[in-house]
Amino acid sequence: MGSKKRSSGSVEEVDNLVDSNTENVASNPLKKKLKKCKKKDEETAHGDAPAVPSSVKPMERRKERKALDKERHRLALENQESKPKLMEVEKDVNETRGQILGSSNGDLPEFHIGVFKDLASADVSVREAAVERLVTELQAVQNAYEMVENKEVIEGGLKLEAEKDDGLNNCAPSLRYAVRRLIRGASSSRECARQGFALGLTVLVGTIPSIKLDSLLKLIVDLLEVSSSMKGQEIRDCLLGRLFAYGALARSGRMTQEWMSDQSISPNMSSFIKEFINALLSLASKKRYLQEPSIEIILDLVEKLPTDFLLNHVLETPGLREWFEGATDVGNPDALLLALKIRDKISVDSVIFSNILPYPFTPSRLFASDHLSSLVNCLKESTFCQPRIHSVWPVLVSILLPDAVLQVEDMVSASNSLKKHKKGRKPSSSEEETSKIIQNFCEVIIEGSLLLSSHDRKHLAFDILLLLLPRLPASLFPIVLSYKLVQCLMDTLSTKDSWLYKVAEHFLKELSDWVGNDDVRRVAVIVALQKHSNGKFDNVTRTKTVKTLMTEFMTEAGCMLFIQNLMNMFVDEGHTSEEPSDQSQTTDDNSEIGSIEDKDSGSAMGNSDFLKIWVVESLPSILKCLKLDSEAKFRVQKEILKFLTVQGLFSASLGSEVTSFELQEKFRWPKVAASSATCKMCIEQVQLLLASAQKMEGPHSLANVLEPNDLGSYFMRFLSTLRNIPSISLFRPLSNEDEKALERLQEMETRLSREERNCGHSTDVNKLHALKYLLIQLLLQVLLRPGEFSEAVSELVICYKKAFAASDLLDTSGEDELDSDGSPELMDVLVDTLLSLLPQSSAPMRSAIEQVFKYFCDEVTNDGLLQMLRVIKKDLKPARHQEPDSEDDDDDEDFLGIEEDEIDEAEIGETVEIEEQTDDSEAVVEADEAVKESPIDSDDSDGGMDDDAMFRMDTYLAQIFKERKNQAGGETAQSQLVLFKLRVLSLLEIYLHANPGKPQVLTLYSNLASALVKPHTTEISEQLGQRIWGILQKKIFKAKDFPKGEAVQLSTLESLLEKNLKLASKPFKRKKSAVPSKKKQSASWKRHKMIISLAQNSTYWILKIIDARKFSDSELHRVFDIFKGVLVGYFDSKKSQIKSEFLKEIFRRRPWIGHHLFGFLLEKCGSAKSEFRRVDALDLVMEILKSMVSSGTDESSRNASKKMLKNHLQKLSHLVKELVMNMPENKSRRAEVRKFCGKIFQIVSIHDITKSFLKELAPETQAACELQLGELFHNMKKAKDNPKN
Repeated sequence: MGSKKRSSGSVEEVDNLVDSNTENVASNPLKKKLKKCKKKDEETAHGDAPAVPSSVKPMERRKERKALDKERHRLALENQESKPKLMEVEKDVNETRGQILGSSNGDLPEFHIGVFKDLASADVSVREAAVERLVTELQAVQNAYEMVENKEVIEGGLKLEAEKDDGLNNCAPSLRYAVRRLIRGASSSRECARQGFALGLTVLVGTIPSIKLDSLLKLIVDLLEVSSSMKGQEIRDCLLGRLFAYGALARSGRMTQEWMSDQSISPNMSSFIKEFINALLSLASKKRYLQEPSIEIILDLVEKLPTDFLLNHVLETPGLREWFEGATDVGNPDALLLALKIRDKISVDSVIFSNILPYPFTPSRLFASDHLSSLVNCLKESTFCQPRIHSVWPVLVSILLPDAVLQVEDMVSASNSLKKHKKGRKPSSSEEETSKIIQNFCEVIIEGSLLLSSHDRKHLAFDILLLLLPRLPASLFPIVLSYKLVQCLMDTLSTKDSWLYKVAEHFLKELSDWVGNDDVRRVAVIVALQKHSNGKFDNVTRTKTVKTLMTEFMTEAGCMLFIQNLMNMFVDEGHTSEEPSDQSQTTDDNSEIGSIEDKDSGSAMGNSDFLKIWVVESLPSILKCLKLDSEAKFRVQKEILKFLTVQGLFSASLGSEVTSFELQEKFRWPKVAASSATCKMCIEQVQLLLASAQKMEGPHSLANVLEPNDLGSYFMRFLSTLRNIPSISLFRPLSNEDEKALERLQEMETRLSREERNCGHSTDVNKLHALKYLLIQLLLQVLLRPGEFSEAVSELVICYKKAFAASDLLDTSGEDELDSDGSPELMDVLVDTLLSLLPQSSAPMRSAIEQVFKYFCDEVTNDGLLQMLRVIKKDLKPARHQEPDSEDDDDDEDFLGIEEDEIDEAEIGETVEIEEQTDDSEAVVEADEAVKESPIDSDDSDGGMDDDAMFRMDTYLAQIFKERKNQAGGETAQSQLVLFKLRVLSLLEIYLHANPGKPQVLTLYSNLASALVKPHTTEISEQLGQRIWGILQKKIFKAKDFPKGEAVQLSTLESLLEKNLKLASKPFKRKKSAVPSKKKQSASWKRHKMIISLAQNSTYWILKIIDARKFSDSELHRVFDIFKGVLVGYFDSKKSQIKSEFLKEIFRRRPWIGHHLFGFLLEKCGSAKSEFRRVDALDLVMEILKSMVSSGTDESSRNASKKMLKNHLQKLSHLVKELVMNMPENKSRRAEVRKFCGKIFQIVSIHDITKSFLKELAPETQAACELQLGELFHNMKKAKDNPKN
């Protein structure tokens, strides 16, 4: 007995040494504590402490070991020599282990218990290798143990904690030890110990049949029992250890193997399985986090057991019945999961499920509203496992939608929806049932339970919907994305600080991914989001979800489906009944306005206009990113155009539906009529659609046939057909004048289309096409704003008759007949008509006007151009408190119509209250009657305007004031005038682009430059000034061509040149009394720089025109005089601020000017009073010299250069004298002088005129040169000895 105790004690000591070695312990005090722990365990094993259960001893040892962990780590840090000692201990332990476990009597194989260390490794491969080695060694030990006859000798020599009655009597001591240690290891929280030890237990139990299952189950309970002395973490470790151990037992497959191998033991196995299930249910009831994994273990076992065994044995488990009965009361989702899985396995109805599942069971009964209501508690409590979704939800989703529905069904429904004249396909009974149960599920569970509860449950609702999406057909999507869900999304996404913001954002991302390239899904998502948000989803959520989805349509079928859905949203389509048809047209007698069946939708009509407005705005936007061939795109355009025309221009007088056999279409209107604002928006969208179509067509080229994709012609035919239907009328009544104008426009469009077909390849085809679209836009404007365009219609008819005289001219009244003797020019009438339309035109109307002007601008007369320029220069009445000194009577100082004082900073900062001015009879800007003499001369009087011009200008202004009154709280008259000017500038820009070489460009330049330099222009609108400046730069100064020919008078160019050079010399002035703000000062300086830049660029441009005419020197005498005057002002006047760089650039571009002025420049430079100006002008002298002195090597060019230098040698020497005799004190200026003189000396030396040059220099001058220039002068003097000199 003593030897047995010694043997047992020695083995336990080895075990303790191994554990201490594994935990990196090697200290003497720790060994003493472990010995005390060993003695205490021995006393407990021999019954010295009967009050303490035997199962407590291992846990007490674990507690002490954990308590000693801190001591171990502390000692390991303090003692750096512990590692060598630890290696010695490990070596001794391994030797002892080999001696004790290898073979106590030489009969059993060796078992290395060090393998347990690797079971806790974080590396999966290491754990798996350790398990394989563990099982292999223990299997070998067990096989050897079973072959030994005298087992008592082995058990007496080595028992390894097996003295207790653990039921593993047929197992070798090493195996019994390993089983106990694997069970204990499953409760360890160290690294991956639970996974590794549980895996080892699973494989070991499944491999060695000697391990009895009932004994193992009892051992798990004993070793991992929770005692009253344990605290939080220890209790959690024990419970999780039991869970992993139970899982290992279930997944080992032993229970099903034993039941299948020997039916005679099935009663025992049945009781064991019941006991096992009860143990798991008991464990699940202890903590909430154990509930779902425990059920997963039971389900893993259920999957392996046969159906009859489940019916006859498993379902009879008492604990299982109690679980099912109380599941709905306490809210147990795991009970529902278990019931659904077992019911799916056995496929037989059982009364045991009757409290949680319908009896008999069918999916429709399961998802019936009343039964779902009973499951609400169970499903709401499934949120405890977030962020992971509970296992019950995938099971429910698989029952709800058994298989992923193919999109073929959606495409069939999409194609049917496009066939608007046929009754839609009736859904099958299975489709109806699926739709109903999904609706019940969403209404009861998603909307009625989860969305109305906490944030966690809202989060769960979104997760469930993401589970549904992969299986969900697009036809059922509107049921899922309901009003309440969209509102929840909007509420969440409207605030970034919301707890659910990222959840909702993720849901939208997944929704977009689900859509992919499927247009049917795309339509379903867009319609659902916008329908339930009144068209404001993107605005409220501050996202671009809907906008992005709408830009991704790639197919014609997808676009048509989307358009059809938008139409249905607009008309609020319900269940419409078929109506009888009457040959050409019929009315829907079965749909009364405001019928009873639509009264429940009346509560939503308050915001219905928002949705309708979104539909109207969205229809044309589909085309922006659509990439289709022209035929397909035209079909899409037609569908959009027809719907907008029907809803915007017409209404049904007898009902909400009308069918036309001529068009073979049925038209519907909302049963509650759309507002007039919505109708107007429809008309505006029709205008935009037509304008866009006209731009996409580009220049028109027809070959004797009307182009089939002409949207404008299609619109007019469609309009005419609808107007002929008696039961359809225009949405608003028209006056007689407007009705007559409408008819004339329709008739004129018909004739224009006929002319267009007959033109073939003629250049008139583009004119006719542009005129036709202008007529269409004008027709829509008549409907939008009745009573304002009848006169414009008459004038356009006149223009058509004059431009395209034909045998079938329109019948017009006598008032429209033209007087052949005194009638105005065609283009004057056309320009006047276009200008009268501009102030009140919409963007599409302006586009049509510009297209007409583009094709007629070659024929615009001077009067037409001046008429447009008057608008640009027109100002409303100036302020009454204008300062008197702002006027300047000296015409010579009036540069481009701008006074000198107007550049002042204070004048720029002064604001004028234009709103107070209502006098329309103020004089307009004078036209340049003598433009050939000086087109730039103009003033602010009306002397050059005749009565007709005055009347037309007043008419334009009257339209502006009328527009201002029509806009309550809108723009001022001044801003309206600015807009009018900007629109006229667009026409002028078109003219300049098409006619850059015409003489009229000078007229345009002079008037635009005059308007730009006015302070008032930039005061009232910086945009206007920038626009004029841009046109001058791009369309005049940088144009590929410029005015040429005899029509361009030299006197005009001389006048423009003189005024621009004076403008470039203007200084930047500030009034002494003014104390302007930094903002005003900055604006004033910016404007001054712009004016200087304008003057300089104008000078370059004018000189280019002069240079191209190749005038003789005698003819250019006035030009040279102008530049002489500029140089005089530069050297003699402080007021002149002209830049030397500007003059230098002129001489570089036009060398002939410098050559003629060279002598004069030398004189002025030598006699200059200002040292700064003299030195600054040296660059000008050198620039001219560079161009005059030829770089050629031939004798003739050298002689010409030498002759020129000799002619100016006296003036050049005089300049050198002034420079060296009055050497500047400033270092930089002195360096400039030295540099200049050096270059002069070099040029003189190269051309062999050094001796002549020195003769011109007086002795005192030469002395000054030697003193100031030194070596530079000496080098030149050496050249005088050259014989050539």
